[in-house]
Amino acid sequence: MESLKILVVDDEARMRKLVKDFLTVKGFQVMEAEDGEQAVDLFFQQKDIALIILDVMMPKMNGWDVCRTIRQYSQVPIIMLTARGEERDELQGFKLGVDEYISKPFSPKILVARVEAILRRSNVAAAEVSEVGGICIDKAGHQVSIDGQPVDLSYKEFELLTYFVENQGLALSREKILNNVWNYDYFGDARTIDTHVKKLRSKMGEKGNYIKTIWGMGYKFEVD
Repeated sequence: MESLKILVVDDEARMRKLVKDFLTVKGFQVMEAEDGEQAVDLFFQQKDIALIILDVMMPKMNGWDVCRTIRQYSQVPIIMLTARGEERDELQGFKLGVDEYISKPFSPKILVARVEAILRRSNVAAAEVSEVGGICIDKAGHQVSIDGQPVDLSYKEFELLTYFVENQGLALSREKILNNVWNYDYFGDARTIDTHVKKLRSKMGEKGNYIKTIWGMGYKFEVD
């Protein structure tokens, strides 16, 4: 992953340097932007940025607007940083297609671990296509179609659906889903899973009924 390029967006130079230092040690190329407008310009100029680490509160253009703009053209993984830990902020981030959400202060080592986990999954996807119940998943192309029609899923929604399909018929606890789909010991709560499942079901239309809720435990993917 040495050649992968990461864009770090934060109006605090000290924060950018901290994140850059930890990522550089791991061999990543790191680009910096000090405000939202600069971030958008850099993203469209470079065209090969593998992941964005994006602060929320910034001058000229905040993180939400940056994410909204980029999501119109790209599903590049986005990790959102914020000094506020309010639930509505987290939910807004997921609705905009944010893949990870980290509240400040955070451990740089944990941040790097999340970056590596996301990039590992997005770049080492198996070259295979699986199909069940009219749902076709192309892991290599990172694409999903339902009854022949393409479905626009975020990175995390794609990973979640793939995990469900690969474990169909099995009762999956929220903890197990978090640890496998997020690929590390996630110190969060069930809202993360429930928010993603709700949006995934919505995008799947009638096929969303394949994702069954197991009250008090988690979910099960089962084709009727």
